[in-house]
Amino acid sequence: MKPSVVKGTRDFGPEQMSKRLFIFDTIRQTFRRFGFQPLETPSLENLSTLTGKYGDEGDQLLFKILNSGDFAGGLTDADLAEGSKKLTSKIAEKGLRYDLTVPFARYVVMNRHALPMPFRRYQMQPVWRGDRPAKSRYREFYQCDADVVGTDSLLCEAEIVLMVHEVMRNLGIQNFTLKINNRKILAGIAEAIGRVGEEGNLAVAIDKLDKIGPEKVVEELRERGFSAENIAALQPLFTIKGTPAEVLNSLKTWLAGSETAQQGIAELTETLGLVTQLGLENPQLELDVTLARGLSYYTGAIFEVKANGVSIGSISGGGRYDNLTGAFGMPGLSGVGISFGVDRIYDVMDELNLFPASAGQGTQVLLACFDTDGRRVALPLLTKLRSAGVPAELYPDLAKVKKQLDYANARQIPYVVLIGSDEVQSGQLSVKNMVTGEQEKRTADEVVSMLTSL
Repeated sequence: MKPSVVKGTRDFGPEQMSKRLFIFDTIRQTFRRFGFQPLETPSLENLSTLTGKYGDEGDQLLFKILNSGDFAGGLTDADLAEGSKKLTSKIAEKGLRYDLTVPFARYVVMNRHALPMPFRRYQMQPVWRGDRPAKSRYREFYQCDADVVGTDSLLCEAEIVLMVHEVMRNLGIQNFTLKINNRKILAGIAEAIGRVGEEGNLAVAIDKLDKIGPEKVVEELRERGFSAENIAALQPLFTIKGTPAEVLNSLKTWLAGSETAQQGIAELTETLGLVTQLGLENPQLELDVTLARGLSYYTGAIFEVKANGVSIGSISGGGRYDNLTGAFGMPGLSGVGISFGVDRIYDVMDELNLFPASAGQGTQVLLACFDTDGRRVALPLLTKLRSAGVPAELYPDLAKVKKQLDYANARQIPYVVLIGSDEVQSGQLSVKNMVTGEQEKRTADEVVSMLTSL
């Protein structure tokens, strides 16, 4: 049988992994600078933990895991007649995590007496979604999350804005837009068009505006039971544009009758003021009233980051949730978080050729010996190089020079130290630059000094 990988998943070779690690390290350094602590949770969660947290669409995308042993042993004809949805709960009690936020909420509740509040954590692990694979849409992908729980201070939102800018700029993604909105504004819009409490339905539809356009959004709203009058009252949503300050002014007027919307507008105004006080230079912010993010647990600020000039969806997103832990018996704990999608960030950086040359660099020098005498010189040199922090390796076989040089070229190793009988006798080793083809003689100590100074 011909081996293959599951659709929507991928292998990562050494060159890809080096670049991915560059992304992980850049994000991790920023999280640590902002005071976040590391955390990991299991890949598997109880389905009771996961279901009901992501809306109906999210629940359908959960990967369920069949119970161990004879998972169908106790099923009856009546169970089978109930249909697949009810049947699932009887044969699958566990699932792969869909995101990192819900497992984090579960962890907080289980450890609430031991955690200092507010609690700041970052988490960098894979998640799984039973989605249809497409360009930049995978079934297994990594998320890098940072969340603060135990405070409703808008300083946290402002710090997320700064973190996003720092991560993007440190990765070399200079042309990006951080979109921001507030779920309370969406609730106020639902009020203003006469559909109080239906912001969830409204949000699911308008969240697709970028992908399907206003006509299809209107069509979906009709299918969801919104009347012609509701849709007519919604029209300002599609036309409000401008700087964040201009958008906020337009919203104040349009949604003057909604106390909830005015609260959302006030929160965004304060957040943007804090960003200014924190000294963010050249903010790449857009206040997008149509930004909804489909997840049902957001209650305040919503964030989404897009790289401009590429046809890849959002590469980061997040928001404020006021009662995520309530489902686990700990109501009223407010939190806010941001998630970076490593796989999409990789695709953006690859498409725009943004990875620095050092990101994919592995072994810096190969020691090539012609005989066992050369080995006696090479082995202590190998240890010295590694002790000095130089990635180095010794070709394991006493092969012909050409074979060893071909290996160095295939691995893109920039330097080769050739050690034959002449080099052993003279103590002058031949150092070959594989990029320029130049070759020079150096002592073992000079080789170490040269390579550590690069």
